[in-house]
Amino acid sequence: MSSGQKLWTRARKVIPGGNMLLSKRAEMFLPEQWPTYYTKAKGCKVWDLDGIEYLDMSIMGVGTNILGYAHQEVDAEVVKTVQSGNMSTLNCPEEVYLAEKLIEMHSWADMVRFARSGGEANAIAVRIARAASGRDKVAICGYHGWHDWYLSANLGDDSSLDGHLLPGLNPKGVPRSLKDTTLPFTYNNFSELEKLIDNNDIGVIKMEVQRTEPPKEDFLRKVRDLATEKNIVLIFDECTSGFRETFGGLHKKFNVEPDIAIFGKALGNGYAITSIIGRQEVMEAAQSTFISSTFWTERIGPTAALKTLEIMEREESWQLITQTGKEIRKGWQRLADQCSIEISHWGLPALAGFTIHSDNALIYKTFITQEMQLKGYLATNCVYVCIDHTPTVIESYFTALEPLFEKIQKCEQLGDADLLLSGPVCHDGFKRLN
Repeated sequence: MSSGQKLWTRARKVIPGGNMLLSKRAEMFLPEQWPTYYTKAKGCKVWDLDGIEYLDMSIMGVGTNILGYAHQEVDAEVVKTVQSGNMSTLNCPEEVYLAEKLIEMHSWADMVRFARSGGEANAIAVRIARAASGRDKVAICGYHGWHDWYLSANLGDDSSLDGHLLPGLNPKGVPRSLKDTTLPFTYNNFSELEKLIDNNDIGVIKMEVQRTEPPKEDFLRKVRDLATEKNIVLIFDECTSGFRETFGGLHKKFNVEPDIAIFGKALGNGYAITSIIGRQEVMEAAQSTFISSTFWTERIGPTAALKTLEIMEREESWQLITQTGKEIRKGWQRLADQCSIEISHWGLPALAGFTIHSDNALIYKTFITQEMQLKGYLATNCVYVCIDHTPTVIESYFTALEPLFEKIQKCEQLGDADLLLSGPVCHDGFKRLN
């Protein structure tokens, strides 16, 4: 066992689930073999507890680091803040500067609130939208965190959220009285949303702008028009999609403006900061309800975000990572064609992923992680791109990946995929760890 696996074994005894985030559990990647913990991260490199260096060709801090790990300029600003004092009885001025910057980037927005995590930001946005609309029911499409309001969608049917990123989410602990307050609809299925609104007193539509597939048949515009017609507050959750293809929200690409938009993940390049921006007439409803938290006033998050936005704008990072993501997709397709393997692509180019069309898809995903780890890569079937994923890094990644596709091709022909793994298959959704 590596030092990371030994510590993971200890962690599961003292921390429910082993850690704080499902997406970072060892079982989601390579059960019994994943290094799990790190000592250092820089650029797109990570060092584990045994000092082994890896190139991160996977989820890059779950999409938090577009500028790469430990960016020198961002970290320098944060160090200044630490030395000047991160907390005080008084407020930090950076939150005002950051609010003004986000409004400047999104001309439709007038006001901003801040938090420190995506789940918090989603809950804040829903609270404000419900207060503004005067109605409780929320129509949702996509993944929006862990809070009661969201998981309540699984109270009526425990598989309601299965198509919204994570299957198997158990609503245990969510009050039964919240049943039928959050109602899911399918992306690009406008008639389903219309029916939902016709049959329920919906006050809020909350959705991701895009995750696995692009909008079709003017879907986003239709949703916007319907929300306006029915006096429904429209929220775009851009915690994941923000800053990947535009300088700001992905909705700018489609020229569709919500009433509220949420940003997180990449906003602080690894430092905790999320924002909820919106129209004044909606955001003012925050004053009619109670939304408040001590650590939303700390200074590091806004400081990091201001410097991150400055560097993004200077480097046009969204263009760099989008182009790199397109090249990665081409590389996957080239290997698939070369080996007569059928794959499908999903996600934004900067959040690119692929799925092998096979009954053994999960085995092959685990196999890729297993073998690439031995070659010095943290890898799975997706790459969240940062600006440090240079052409040289990408070339070395595909050199390592090519023989694995060839091995998968042979296994498909011979039917012996089970022999590929030296441990268990990775998880594909939420599962309780025994």
